Amino acid sequence: GRRAPAAGAASLELRPVLDAPRRPARVIAAFPSAVYLETRGGPEPRVVAVVSSDAVRLPNAVVVVATCRERPFRTVREGGEAWTGDGRVEAEGLDVKVRRWWDPAPALGTVTPAALARGVRALESALREAGESAVGGLAGHPDPLRLAERCAAGDLAGTVEAAERIVGLGPGLTPSGDDILSGLLVSLRLVGGALGPGGPRGAARAAAREVGRGHGSRAVWMADWLGAAVTADACTRTTALAASLLHCAASGAAGAEVAAVLRAVAGHEPAAPAVRR
Repeated sequence: GRRAPAAGAASLELRPVLDAPRRPARVIAAFPSAVYLETRGGPEPRVVAVVSSDAVRLPNAVVVVATCRERPFRTVREGGEAWTGDGRVEAEGLDVKVRRWWDPAPALGTVTPAALARGVRALESALREAGESAVGGLAGHPDPLRLAERCAAGDLAGTVEAAERIVGLGPGLTPSGDDILSGLLVSLRLVGGALGPGGPRGAARAAAREVGRGHGSRAVWMADWLGAAVTADACTRTTALAASLLHCAASGAAGAEVAAVLRAVAGHEPAAPAVRR
């Protein structure tokens, strides 16, 4: 008499977690459009997000075929028992079977420094037009600016030092400092990889801020070291969800909305709609 499980589409980042044998988890947050389950032990990402089809698609998400208005998570309660593994996610009144997978790492193709400079200028313009809604939670704080400066200078030690100062900084399930670091890691890895090893030195200043100044391979090198540094003890310095998202970003996995911004920077779509999303 048990109801058949709902179908879900899971991020490839979750494959090590969901393909593993069934293990216990707990519900750490429950909202109308999403629930977050923290697995006990096992590989990262330890937090699995189960989201409605119209919710923000995080890189550690399983998307169900139901909208927020259909209330697919109405029976799930924070603190409740849950399970992940064997291709399923289960909680009180929730049973999702993974039927397909999606890739959270956007394909940017090959990007030239000139195209990247144009894309960054378009992004900056869209951010100005967005006004206060585009201001981050650490606006006016000196450490994010120092992080940008050290990264642009190619100073690995200075970048790591500045990054470690903002891990876990800010309120909420994903503190603003971790949001900044996730964005930086994804940008270095994916945009740096799109520039490729042949990108010439001396690119425009705006492009340099995004790729670590110089060859695209230098940006990926920076992402490798910075990602290792900020994820080493993230589980003890920030929230479980933010730590999982840092691990995803270190491997180049981005939420759908972030991926749209990166495609705009690469010149593949308009910047303004991506920024609004």
